[in-house]
Amino acid sequence: MKGLLLSFCLAALFITPAAQARKKVVAYVPNWVNLEEFSKEIDYGKLTHINIAFENPVDDEGNLSFNKRNRALMERAKAAQVKVLVSIGGGAASGDAVLKPRYFKLLSDEFRPGFVKKLADYVEAQGFDGLDVDIEGPSINEDYGKFIAELSAALQPKGKLLTAALSKGYGGDRVPDAALGYFDFLNIMAYDGAGFWNPDAPGQHSSLEFAKSATKYWVGRGLPKSKAVLGVPFYGYGFGEAFRKRCYNYSEILVQHPGAENLDQVGNTIWYNGIPTIREKAKHVVDENLGGIMIWSLDTDGNGEKSLLTAIDSTLNPREKK
Repeated sequence: MKGLLLSFCLAALFITPAAQARKKVVAYVPNWVNLEEFSKEIDYGKLTHINIAFENPVDDEGNLSFNKRNRALMERAKAAQVKVLVSIGGGAASGDAVLKPRYFKLLSDEFRPGFVKKLADYVEAQGFDGLDVDIEGPSINEDYGKFIAELSAALQPKGKLLTAALSKGYGGDRVPDAALGYFDFLNIMAYDGAGFWNPDAPGQHSSLEFAKSATKYWVGRGLPKSKAVLGVPFYGYGFGEAFRKRCYNYSEILVQHPGAENLDQVGNTIWYNGIPTIREKAKHVVDENLGGIMIWSLDTDGNGEKSLLTAIDSTLNPREKK
């Protein structure tokens, strides 16, 4: 009996770390950067998913045009067993004079079935692992829930993922609870709590408490913790003397302000997330057993020991650290 118990304990000792599900690390990569060159710089071993952002319908019939620059990134990612999704929408599409009404039309009862089929066929034909829906803000209307349900029905038989990016305070309240059940996971945009749109209220746009509140909101609406992927920003906002620049990439802040990687603000002018806060958010993901972390956006990270991605990886995967 003791021998059997010892064997069981030894087996558990070796099986448990491997059996623990790896946390997702989802990185958005904008397609306006040089994807062919940037794809050579990515540390794929620290990622599980890449969302190429954004590809939107080029006409009112819902057709999409594949960006050939995606191919190098897709091939390198898949060689490293990193899943690649195509993301539609984007914050700009919520206010774009062409895209916003186009999405309203394509999501309507008359045009939605055809649009859903085109999206599902496009994902399959181009070799993506899934579709990410980043329709947000005023572009979320009463057709959103039906759109998500029909996308799930079209993508699931093809073995493709369906995810979304949503914000608690920017249209998220118009997303029906039932829609949450169709997502393989949800990228929670827990940032932009302050910014240039309100210059008289300077401050941190993505604090740890703001992130906790955003996650709690979606979990409270029925999203399983395992599907809650906490979004973190690799950028900051300027106020006062820095207001004219408005948005600052993390890498840009590092160049202009040595030592900024260990802070969250530069004076009272620029607020962002440095390494300590990013680690605290990653620790929150571990402590609450959330699904993982999402990054907007990977191209604005720092290098070496100043990398926020490295801070995320070392916190989420301490056993893998050598």
